[in-house]
Amino acid sequence: MTKEELCKLHIEPLYETEQQKTRTRLDAIAKPLDGLGQFEKLLVQIAGITGTDEIRIDKRAILAMCADNGIVAEGVTQTSGDVTAIVAVNMATGRSSVNRMAVVGGTEVFATDIGISTEVDCEGLRKRKVRKGTADFLKETAMREAEALQAIEEGILWVRECKEQGYQILGTGEMGIGNTTTSTAVGCALLGLTPEEVTGRGAGLDDAGLARKKTVIARAIKKYDLYGKDALTVLRTVGGLDIAGIAGIFIGGALYRVPIVLDGMITAVAALVADRLVPGTRAFMLASHLSKEPITRRIMEELDLHPVIQADLALGEGTGAAMLFPLLDMALTVYRENDSFDEMQIDAYERFEDNR
Repeated sequence: MTKEELCKLHIEPLYETEQQKTRTRLDAIAKPLDGLGQFEKLLVQIAGITGTDEIRIDKRAILAMCADNGIVAEGVTQTSGDVTAIVAVNMATGRSSVNRMAVVGGTEVFATDIGISTEVDCEGLRKRKVRKGTADFLKETAMREAEALQAIEEGILWVRECKEQGYQILGTGEMGIGNTTTSTAVGCALLGLTPEEVTGRGAGLDDAGLARKKTVIARAIKKYDLYGKDALTVLRTVGGLDIAGIAGIFIGGALYRVPIVLDGMITAVAALVADRLVPGTRAFMLASHLSKEPITRRIMEELDLHPVIQADLALGEGTGAAMLFPLLDMALTVYRENDSFDEMQIDAYERFEDNR
């Protein structure tokens, strides 16, 4: 994919007729109006994405992008980059946190090596490596533009593949030591924020480590003069291959009309990148939870997304998305199976204001 081809992508709007059918059906169910709260809005959104009010999300998966980040050389993490490959293998073989949680909700998990720094021989790990990790962005840009575009295209194609296989909804996940640093750098640059405002501790930095992380991000933004730069420039300069690949998943969801669920902070940054690259992509995104990483709230506000789980999660891998699916199942059970006011022969609630 070239930059010109990416810029020419066009996103069609949600289907309003199907959204209205879903709203009407929800209001006819014998329950308080808007009684399912944010979940009613999510069901309406899914209907608008998929083009039907007969909502099905039975076949679903979490797509995790795994990549190493050269910025770990600057001491911004508590662990070494070797952990990326170890956890990626665990995800591919069903032994990581996201696998344990996903199986409860009937969700599959697939992991892709889009940029692990070593060659990982593991059955079940998709091999789509763009390069062996990104560069230390304090010394040089994280990747070339062509590499960022290749990673984005891999994400788009993965969604197309899943759509052809009948998947109805997809969650996003990631694994990459150092990716809260890359994500914060990208988010700060795109939103005009300072690292002091929104940099978090990631997997558990002490005070000295957090101060070092903030300094590294600030130096990079100043070095490359990133404030006000376009999303692709920011992504290739201080981003990661996992972020690029996940951005492609979001774009693919919009192109192929598949609802895509955000996980935490890293996927939120990827969602921001995707919507900046291809405007309109945000309409096809569902937010699962509000990560405790400080920048996440700012991104949600920018994208007008509303996470339904607020529990200070920071587990990563796609675990928040895995938690959302069973909650959507519960809401759908009410949507499909509850009696209507007419069936119960009672007067329906009257809507005096429409704040949907």
